[in-house]
Amino acid sequence: MITTEELKENLASVEKNIEEACKRAGRERDSVKLISVSKTNPNEVLEMAYELGVRVFGENKVQELTGKIDYFNEHVTEQPEWHLIGHLQTNKVKYIVGKVKLIHSVDSEKLAAVIDSESKKKGVISDILVEINIGNEESKFGIDASETVELVQSIAKYQNIRVKGLMCIAPYTEDPEENRKFFKKIKKLSVDIADKNIDNVSMCELSMGMTGDYCVAIEEGATMVRVGTGIFGRRNYAI
Repeated sequence: MITTEELKENLASVEKNIEEACKRAGRERDSVKLISVSKTNPNEVLEMAYELGVRVFGENKVQELTGKIDYFNEHVTEQPEWHLIGHLQTNKVKYIVGKVKLIHSVDSEKLAAVIDSESKKKGVISDILVEINIGNEESKFGIDASETVELVQSIAKYQNIRVKGLMCIAPYTEDPEENRKFFKKIKKLSVDIADKNIDNVSMCELSMGMTGDYCVAIEEGATMVRVGTGIFGRRNYAI
């Protein structure tokens, strides 16, 4: 398990990288939200990060997310901000609506309709991002970039969800520069959609960039970066 000192060093390194990337892009540091991707890490590690000032966590799996929310409800007075960044099945929606700040992974109108329905039942409005499979990879979820406008327009009619922007997972690469073209494409797509002035849709968030390429993503307009290994070290995928 990672030590407090290692975690502290990793967080400082990531923060420095974000600040430098913002500087290169002529952006303010507070224009980028760091989501600490805590999936597969035990509650003790998350609590360690919390004590070091981390207040925004990202989780992939609903069951793991709700378990960690329950744990933090019992152990801290100020609940951190939770983001669901992994694929979401329609039958799991009811467990997270009203508990997460943002759902990053909406890739169909069917899923959006279920989120809207569950949000109505709970009397909340759920903020979502539309997930784009920007590299057209068969192994990844998300819609094709060419289908984005149509999906956003169809989702916009639902009253209990708000489309806040786009999300993508760029292809894995040793050289982050190779993903710059994908981040540029997502940014342009968000600008094009914003220009359409669709009711109930704002393109204020771009969730893109992970441990290997978040600096390039920031340079190309990311407002949220999802960093896991860079903060918590290598994961235990057996969990």
